[in-house]
Amino acid sequence: MGESPISVEPQEFEVRPRTDGKRIDAYLASRYTDYSRSVLQRIIEAEAVHVNGKAVKASYKVRAGDRVRIWLPELPDSTPVPEDIPIEVVHEDRWLTVVNKPPNMVTHPARGNWRGTLVNAIQFHYDNLSTVAGEDRPGIVHRLDRDTTGLLVVVKDDAAHRRLGLQFEHREVHKEYLAIVYGEPGRDSDYIEKAIGFHPVTREKMAIRPEQDGGRPALTYYEVVERFRGYALVLCKPRTGRTHQIRVHLAHIGHPIVADRAYSGRASLSLRNLIDDLAPRPGDDQDLEQILIDRQALHAAALRFTHPATDQPIELSAPLPRDMDQTLQALRTYRSRQAAAKERIR
Repeated sequence: MGESPISVEPQEFEVRPRTDGKRIDAYLASRYTDYSRSVLQRIIEAEAVHVNGKAVKASYKVRAGDRVRIWLPELPDSTPVPEDIPIEVVHEDRWLTVVNKPPNMVTHPARGNWRGTLVNAIQFHYDNLSTVAGEDRPGIVHRLDRDTTGLLVVVKDDAAHRRLGLQFEHREVHKEYLAIVYGEPGRDSDYIEKAIGFHPVTREKMAIRPEQDGGRPALTYYEVVERFRGYALVLCKPRTGRTHQIRVHLAHIGHPIVADRAYSGRASLSLRNLIDDLAPRPGDDQDLEQILIDRQALHAAALRFTHPATDQPIELSAPLPRDMDQTLQALRTYRSRQAAAKERIR
């Protein structure tokens, strides 16, 4: 199978009524979230999944009361390996460090991302990290999506971790994100209050879901910082911390984040995308195929909390990363409302 050897001792359980009719591979994927569906399908192909004493195919639909026996491969060691990856430190003291996370970096190791994460980096740079979140997430009290940049707190002390964790839980940590979105919101400021849960079809996505279907309350305040023709720079202040919250909420109101592959359907923004009849003509040396940004244009720009050890207020900010800054400069050049008004007057 190309995986770790299958265990000698199987796991056994009975299928509950609420999962009746689900394919066995999908059912096992929801039950064993540390294993990918492809791994589970190979286990099934190896006849290491039995239902009521017989090996089954991946298409088998489970029924309430079925007795399932499964032989699983051992998971890889979850202890992060220290890696010499540079980190940008915004604030540091004996209890915590705040870093400016770059794009294309997962916060902590998980299935499919065991190396190259922020945790691998901080394991190399720091000898002592809090253990409250477990051995696979040392120092991690909150997280950012892989392609979201900006401020993230790493805690070195267990007592400080617990106190700061309570601030996050009680919504006492003030977070501000800058996002470049498609379209222009109708209001200069507003809020979005919609519950968020797992997407009913796509495992990697979240969606607006009623609470009776597993959605959890989510609230995001936003205000428009700058308007362009067909785009806007928006400041978001989430009051809750649901997975993909800002991305899902902005997409829900019809203004998905630029180059958000999952929620806008577009994976990048090029200079050519900004050129239209109202845009000033680019110079001859301008490469219209230049990619301005190829990840969601979302940045954790500001963070305010009470220091968990000294009780002093901490206020931090991180400048826009290069790709978001160059996207804004291009929008100001080619999608400026003022430039369009001058063009009409001529």
